[in-house]
Amino acid sequence: MKSKDKILKVCEFCGNTFEAGKITTRYCSHSCNSRAYKANKREWKLVTMNHRVAQEVEMISDQYEKIKDKEFLSVSETAFLLSVGRMTVYRHLHSGYLKAVQIGAKTFIRRKDIDDKFDAAESFKAKPSTDRNPISELCTVAEIKDKYKVNESWIFRVAKENNFPRTLNKGKTYFSRKHVDAYFSKKRYETGIAEWYSVDDIKEKYNMTTSGVYTFVYENNIPKKKEGKFVYYSKVHVDKLKSEEQPAKQEYYTIPEAMEKYNMSRDQIYHYVKYHNVPKVKVGKFIKISRPDLDRVLENPLIL
Repeated sequence: MKSKDKILKVCEFCGNTFEAGKITTRYCSHSCNSRAYKANKREWKLVTMNHRVAQEVEMISDQYEKIKDKEFLSVSETAFLLSVGRMTVYRHLHSGYLKAVQIGAKTFIRRKDIDDKFDAAESFKAKPSTDRNPISELCTVAEIKDKYKVNESWIFRVAKENNFPRTLNKGKTYFSRKHVDAYFSKKRYETGIAEWYSVDDIKEKYNMTTSGVYTFVYENNIPKKKEGKFVYYSKVHVDKLKSEEQPAKQEYYTIPEAMEKYNMSRDQIYHYVKYHNVPKVKVGKFIKISRPDLDRVLENPLIL
């Protein structure tokens, strides 16, 4: 079978001669076709933009022709003349910078008053520079970790949340020492506190479970510090709160305390509380269960 005769054509985009399979083919390749399409789109956008700008210029020119000889201007016409918004004109009116006359619901401003403002204008004075003092004292991440005993990831998170000024030099991140010290000065980590409890110390002294300790320090916002992976809590604050604690408060378990003591899941604890009508109270967002009643229910194995 004989193939169709090829047609020699000139690409409308790159100008190269090529063999076309159809008379209607305009471009030598898909690449030229795409580039020509994009070029036409750009040209169409420019034409549309130029047309829009020409319309706006014509509209502005017509509007200016209407007001250039008017002795009294409305608020909208004054805003157009000064190239500001209507609210700016009203602010000038309320401050007394411009004068106006109200006739019914209309407000009129004399054109001569506006011209006089420019005739009596003082020479322009630039506003004083508001540049801040440059930050001269910087500290590295390692220095912050060593001084405040915190993790590196924690430093970057807090710096981002509190917008600490920072800079990068030779692969190292430096933070403003002033901002870092100001942040930590507000905290109650190490200043003024000489003695600290570990979690194990509190558990042993006050016969508490691990969950009970964490619930206690969270509810009472006990000051803490971190050294490596260990957390310590202010001894004076713990002792004071424990000495002031009402005896009735010791008669309740929190859910995590009951789970840890009896090695049960949360659902199991709630099951026994509901099935045996164990008294419970809600303190803030925490549920607390009567200690003697739960102990009485769970002191011996139950057969259900």
